[in-house]
Amino acid sequence: MLSAGRRVQRRAKPGTVWLRGFCLWSADLLTTNLIGELENAVGPGAVLTDDDSRERLSFDAIGRSRFSGRESLAESRVDAVVRPATTAQVAAVVRAAAAAGVAIIPYGGGTGVMGAVVPFQGGVAVDLRRMDAILDVSTADRLARVQPGVVLADLDAEARRHGLLFGHDPWSLPIATVGGAISTDSVGYRASKYGSMGQQVRAVEMVLGDGAVARTRPLARQSSGPQLVGTVVGSEGSMGIITEATVELFAEPEARTFSTFGFASFAQGYPLVVRLFDRGLRPSLIDLTEEEPHDLAQGFRCLLYLGFEGYREEVAAQQSRTTAEALAAGGADLGPAATERYWHSRHAVAERWRERTAPLRPTERWACSDWRGADYLHVSLPASRVLDYEHQAQAIAASHGLEMAETAVWTDPRLFSMLIVDPQHGSGGSEWRLATAADALLDLALSMDGGVEYCHGIGIKLDRWMPREWGGALVLARRLKAAVDPASTLNPGKLGL
Repeated sequence: MLSAGRRVQRRAKPGTVWLRGFCLWSADLLTTNLIGELENAVGPGAVLTDDDSRERLSFDAIGRSRFSGRESLAESRVDAVVRPATTAQVAAVVRAAAAAGVAIIPYGGGTGVMGAVVPFQGGVAVDLRRMDAILDVSTADRLARVQPGVVLADLDAEARRHGLLFGHDPWSLPIATVGGAISTDSVGYRASKYGSMGQQVRAVEMVLGDGAVARTRPLARQSSGPQLVGTVVGSEGSMGIITEATVELFAEPEARTFSTFGFASFAQGYPLVVRLFDRGLRPSLIDLTEEEPHDLAQGFRCLLYLGFEGYREEVAAQQSRTTAEALAAGGADLGPAATERYWHSRHAVAERWRERTAPLRPTERWACSDWRGADYLHVSLPASRVLDYEHQAQAIAASHGLEMAETAVWTDPRLFSMLIVDPQHGSGGSEWRLATAADALLDLALSMDGGVEYCHGIGIKLDRWMPREWGGALVLARRLKAAVDPASTLNPGKLGL
């Protein structure tokens, strides 16, 4: 594959091939000398080159059907895996790889679904899971200082031991890591109240593309200069390797209650969600979903799931006002049962993944995947365009012989999700129909001043859309990349950079 580095003649290593100003990486990048340098950096037993390790660390949880026309990448492999335990070891690995012209791909929990870790050109996977210490929790300052390999559920449990709450609560809480969540700026169930993962980060330590270590301070507020934490938030490891993060924690809620309201359609329920946000109401959980009715839906196709948490008076007031608004909008009060079940089962997919799927190699799980007849998209849109987009999206799906099995706004009325399903899956042409429909849906979102992904990062699934999404900011993004990673060592080719 062509390197996505800048079009300059960098110093070529033996075996390197150049084509039209781009570097085609050598098929034999990891020389004996480089392996030795990596082993010196991370210690004996922490450099792996066996086939099993290389395959596992070349992919996250992406399904093979979501490679977006680049199925050949399913054969991609990193050349080695290194497992550092300290920031100094990470920096030494990066320096050695950069000097050899070898790509570095940071690896967290491997729970991403977009292929952000898939190597375009071999290289070295930096497995950060040994760096899993919770270094400090300050109850008074409501801050936790952690290493990137800390599993989110472990940080959540530690926060609770201090009478605090970790505000990031994605489906992958039991299996995802802090570094990966920051690198994809992931969104969780409580994001309407506490924000995305990136919004909860107060400071980071990171290793840049030349091995330099940069560290920001956990200031309550800074009014000077660019907000440097944002350099790595959502960067998928292409701007720096996170080696430490200071994360904001929140007061443990005094009370938590749930409500569910039924609507005849998404179009009927959506204005209510906008109205709630316009009034400053921020339930900790908010999800308006239209799908096939389930046993607790009481016949309604569209349900509004709501969860309220905070101090007692706040919870009572939010639930009371939201109920009045929902009834005035024509919603039916279905009680708390459906949302309670939703809440208590929200991590079940991750738990099944940990128990059943994680032990499999990627090629093994692809062989038994049941997602080949479906795809899911998460676009951001101006609130004024959501209903028009939903209407046109339904038409696009139908024109490709697909069904829109689910439509939703989740955590914010401007964040729209959809699940498209091919009822003819198995008859041939399913992946083509899904791919062409997805392209039309993403093109429509961008034409409506929206974005192509709000939840999971871009990865290889959507990276080809980034020049359009970046727009006029692409030149700035590429210059920032060149500044922090001058040799294009860090996860090269990602984010359209």
